[in-house]
Amino acid sequence: MNIRTERRGHVLLVTVDRPEARNAFDRATSEEMEAAMDLLDGDTELRCGVITGAGGTFSAGADLKAAARGERPSTERRGGFGLFARRPAKPLIAAVEGHAVAGGFELALACDLVVAAEDARMGLPEVRHNLVAIGGALFRLPHRMPYHLAMELALTAEPRPASFFHQWGLVNRLVPSGTAVAAALELAERIGRNGPLAVAASAQIMRRSADWAEEEAWREQMAFARPAMNSADTAEALRAFAEKRETRWKGV
Repeated sequence: MNIRTERRGHVLLVTVDRPEARNAFDRATSEEMEAAMDLLDGDTELRCGVITGAGGTFSAGADLKAAARGERPSTERRGGFGLFARRPAKPLIAAVEGHAVAGGFELALACDLVVAAEDARMGLPEVRHNLVAIGGALFRLPHRMPYHLAMELALTAEPRPASFFHQWGLVNRLVPSGTAVAAALELAERIGRNGPLAVAASAQIMRRSADWAEEEAWREQMAFARPAMNSADTAEALRAFAEKRETRWKGV
């Protein structure tokens, strides 16, 4: 198995486990990631996902040896790395240790939150090899940090330390080396205390907001918000508030 999944309460910890290939993605790894994302989407007990890499590296991107054999690191339904084109409805947190470069950086950008070790490095080296970063970075990155800095990262191919990305708001938490997973799980647990349907709806609305004009946004957001607000969980939350007790979320 190239992708390991582990339940940590209401959190799904997803580990890319190809340290001999610096956790690079081939077709099989992408298919396994898609299966992990399907699990996260389909299990009402799971409320958040954390993605990390084994062996002290997040991911070096696409497996170039597999690419030379004609393999594409993608799937039909979820696209690149089994994730880029169709993310799960529930929020994802990247726990970055070591390098997250090329498609590995795009894997982090496909997540909603990023926790990174202080000695981690991230970047887009594609143009150095006359390649183009087509895994989402070129349109996601300018929405996460200032345009001119995003452009510099894409055109110079120079990786930067995690502290740089933290300074500009792309990294949520900057933590000591070796603690990224623990910090990401703690953040996921904090998210998991809240209403799971409202959390998923909020994540979906924020992801799509860049594509909506404000007039559209008032209308389009309700397709995601209304099912959560009209759910049994909302009635349970109001009862719990009145009764001064913890809410018993069911995700329905």
